[in-house]
This record gives sequence, structure tokens and C-alpha cells, in this order.
Amino acid sequence: MEWLSERPCLNPVTEETTELSLPSRIETVAEAAAAVADFVSRSGVSDDAAFGIDMAVREAVTNAVVHGNSKDEDKVVDIILKSSPEAVEISVHDQGTGFNPNEVPDPTAEENLLKTSGRGILFMRNFMDEVVWFVPPEGGTTVRMLKRR
Repeated sequence: MEWLSERPCLNPVTEETTELSLPSRIETVAEAAAAVADFVSRSGVSDDAAFGIDMAVREAVTNAVVHGNSKDEDKVVDIILKSSPEAVEISVHDQGTGFNPNEVPDPTAEENLLKTSGRGILFMRNFMDEVVWFVPPEGGTTVRMLKRR
């Protein structure tokens, strides 16, 4: 008789939390994406989900570095990665003045179609199952993104 516990698990779902604190420079986007890719591969998500998570993280970290922290290398971008059997959760926090995502112009509006920026929030919302922003009392902006399994 073969016991299920003896079978190798091909896509294990791990519970893990990782925290990163990176300087506010453009290279941080690639560093964060690489760290998230390693984290996501350990968490057992599908390739399609991993692609969406990568795109959303790149957009969130770019926004934190460029818009939140204005590329001020004295400020950091904090990233918290959490994996559970239900979802992968990623929070990106900057040290800027905060903003209201509802005030960002709709990139699908005709007058914005040819603009070279302004699509990051749209991408995050489309690639992730849940995206919310917080402006905590201590300052900065935190975006929390969730990808359900």
C-alpha cells in the first residue's frame, strides 16, 4: 500500500513572509522583481499568476521610487511579501507625501491614450485580484496587492 505522504508534492504551497527595504533608485525595480520572482517560485503559484504578480510589482515599485520618493536615495521602499494557502499578498510602501489613486487620470480615456505614462495602476488592478492603497498617519503610501490561488 502506498501512503499519500510518501508522494512528492509537485507544487507545494508554503507559508512565508519576507521583508525587503530597498533604496529609491530605478535599479530597485529590477532588484525587487528578482526577489519577488524567487519568493513566488517558492510559493507554488502558476506561471500565469507569477507573470501578473511580476508586472504588478514592477509597477508598484516604480511608482514608489519615482512618484512616492522622487528618486531620493535617502528614502527607502519597503516591501512585504506573504504567502499562504489562500493567496500571495504584496505590500509596497514609500516615504512620500501620499496620493489618492482615484485622482489619477483614466489611461483609457481618449485624451490619455497617447500618453507614455499613467497605466501602472490599471495594470496592477488587472493583474491582481485586489489592490488597495493606504496613507498611514506616519506618512508615505502603501499599496497592498493580493493574488488569490
